[in-house]
Amino acid sequence: MSFGARLARLFVPTIEASAHCDLPCGVYDPAQARIEAESVKAICEKYQANEDPEFRTRALMIKEQRAELVKHHLWVLWTDYFKPPHFEKHPQLHQLCNEATKLAGASGSKGSADPKTAEELLGKIDEIAKIFAETKQG
Repeated sequence: MSFGARLARLFVPTIEASAHCDLPCGVYDPAQARIEAESVKAICEKYQANEDPEFRTRALMIKEQRAELVKHHLWVLWTDYFKPPHFEKHPQLHQLCNEATKLAGASGSKGSADPKTAEELLGKIDEIAKIFAETKQG
């Protein structure tokens, strides 16, 4: 084995970890998803109130980026934070997370400029936040 190959092997990670921020920091909060979803709703409202095609194109692009961030934050909660005891105590939690991520995705806020869809997403995030807060107390 060449010196370069041996040196390269020294820098290969032997432990792999993952979290929402590429470091298992343990910091989770549905507020991250909510802030992005509020942005989605505000952009939808501005989009509906403006006829300028350039503005509307920019608004749609930004809204889609924000909706993708909502999905990301919800997935992190769903897959990394919530554990089997949470799902046992709140049997609706899987369905709620699924519905919320779909409302953030292409069939929801990402694919729609309707503020009502974004409002529905915010409602699902609020339901998740209530369960999240309860898990933090107990």
